[in-house]
Amino acid sequence: MNTKKFQMPHGFVVIFFVVVLATLATYVIPAGQFERVEHAATGRMVVDPDTYHRVEQSPVGLFGLFVNIKAGFVSAADIIFMIFFAYAYIFVILKTGAFHGLIKRMLQLTSGREYLMIPVFMLLFGLAGSTYGEFETIYGLIPIFVGLAIALGYDAIVGLSMSGMAVAVGFAAGTTNPFTIGIAQGIAELPLFSGLFYRWVVFFVFMAIVILWTLRYAKMVKNDPEKSLVKDINFGELTLRKDDLKDAEFTVRHKIIMLGLVFAIASIVYGSLNLGWWFNEMSAVFIIGMVFSGIMGGFGANKLAETFIEGCSAIVLGALIVGLARSVLKVMTEGQIIDTVVQSLSVPLGALPAWGSAIGMLVSQTIINLFIPSGSGQMMAIMPIMTPLADLVGITRQVAVLAAQFGDGFSNLLWPTTGIIVMCAVSKVPYVRWIKFFLPLFGIMFIAQAIMLAIAVAIGYGPF
Repeated sequence: MNTKKFQMPHGFVVIFFVVVLATLATYVIPAGQFERVEHAATGRMVVDPDTYHRVEQSPVGLFGLFVNIKAGFVSAADIIFMIFFAYAYIFVILKTGAFHGLIKRMLQLTSGREYLMIPVFMLLFGLAGSTYGEFETIYGLIPIFVGLAIALGYDAIVGLSMSGMAVAVGFAAGTTNPFTIGIAQGIAELPLFSGLFYRWVVFFVFMAIVILWTLRYAKMVKNDPEKSLVKDINFGELTLRKDDLKDAEFTVRHKIIMLGLVFAIASIVYGSLNLGWWFNEMSAVFIIGMVFSGIMGGFGANKLAETFIEGCSAIVLGALIVGLARSVLKVMTEGQIIDTVVQSLSVPLGALPAWGSAIGMLVSQTIINLFIPSGSGQMMAIMPIMTPLADLVGITRQVAVLAAQFGDGFSNLLWPTTGIIVMCAVSKVPYVRWIKFFLPLFGIMFIAQAIMLAIAVAIGYGPF
């Protein structure tokens, strides 16, 4: 009897199924809302934990499901177009030959020690995420590291891990991350960036875990390429082998092009931290960088336009999947069930012992991140609830901040509504393949998070 071999569902299928589940949830989960008030210390709008109330049920119907899919694409348009421009920028650099020349030079410099690039880059990107909250600006660099990893004899998952995963883990194990720790400590009325020593311990613990996991997988793939989780996928222009680099040159023009990329990323970091830049401004930088690289590469106007279109067409699947993922949030917002989920996950924690409450906060924050994928948005929604709850159950507010930080950050590499879907898009790694690689690691890290929280409870991690 013939049996069909199981096929992993397409990423669009997986996320559409999540949208359907969210739609059904609007019929089952009671609609409710918190009132939002301005927090005196931070000036931000936060929930008032004592104001949750039921509102009239507003389930999303079948037609509304499809309306919200379109609305999700519109809502995510800034991210979608940023993906197009970021990838097209990198694609132009690839077409100039600058990237090939750079990779050849790096391989020459690290001959026999190529594996050292993995921990070095992961630690650098982890520090960027941990200290100043680097996250979205990594998107434009991920294709570069995918190509680098393939050239080193690894695969695209290693490249994504070297860059995107490293930043996300650093962001989660933040030390002075202003977007999560800064906001959460402000709401909890803690001294800004207090508890720093323990946060550095946490950072190095988690970076060690992910670096070792990535090195293990990279070694396995290099020894046997058939064990790669993406061995059957064509990564197009990103697929570089050492044989492809024999005739590559790294000319003065190429060096200027790569310096332009460094300047573009530095500009985005500065603008994000000091000028209030977001996706529109990032996209503008990528467009400028693309045009500059094309000119330096000797492209005429027609060739630059054709290369831009070719680059966009190569990433269209990944970009569009972001819009579908945003539809989940649109459905839950229209059904007015997000606040109910937050309330329902928070209330039971008061009945747990101190260490149990800390781990319960971690679990609830991890789940909530599926529905509120913004780190700062989640802190403003949940910390006004977790702060008095921490006082009630006998754990320090600093522990509550740490639990919120963990729950928000690490699941950014898990849930399809968070940043990982963009990272998969620009790296061309299918989301379901990424999950196959990452899920066991997430289990290990979740246990480590629980242990670090239990230690924090035991030592009275404070100052209060």
